[in-house]
Amino acid sequence: MKFLGKWFPLLSFKGSGDYWRRRYRYGGDSGVGSGGQSARYKADALNRFVADRDIGSIIEFGCGDGRQLELARYPQYLGVDISPEAVALCRGKFRADARKAFMLLDEFQSQRAELTLSLDVIFHLVEDEVYHDYLERLFASTTRYVAIYSTVTESSRKTLPHVRHRGVADDVARWFPNFARLHDYEASLPVPGDDWDNGARFLFYART
Repeated sequence: MKFLGKWFPLLSFKGSGDYWRRRYRYGGDSGVGSGGQSARYKADALNRFVADRDIGSIIEFGCGDGRQLELARYPQYLGVDISPEAVALCRGKFRADARKAFMLLDEFQSQRAELTLSLDVIFHLVEDEVYHDYLERLFASTTRYVAIYSTVTESSRKTLPHVRHRGVADDVARWFPNFARLHDYEASLPVPGDDWDNGARFLFYART
């Protein structure tokens, strides 16, 4: 069923949002980046960042199936997703944890948190307007920090219909000048394994 969920929506690809709604509807999951070595790498970096900066609240845009979240140590968390199935899955998985809440993107009411997260989402936003709107929401919703995990080099190389690699750091520098990139923290992280994440890496920003 997971195989069907991953590949069937690609047969008649109609855009980023439609793909992920149908992927979860047909039993697919968040992908390899939400499990194994990749998930542990991201959890270690984010848990340390949250503890070191005394962050009390987090919003994640694109919470997916919640597998990555199982490794997180967050004081207060709101997960937002476009898929009703993903939101329902997370609500069931974390129903005993009062520190975590989940909602559909359509229900989001401009809530804010000290840290906003984007993990393995941006390179799946193939439309320019969707990509720009997503970044606008990500940066508008934080009071302190933004953490992005994504590929960061723009590429015109033909790939799957639901994948597009962008120069995220250049776009953030141009569109959000009131945020400073935390190069020192990024440099303190181990180099991620390209064999599992296709060259993805962390970008951390602080509101100035």
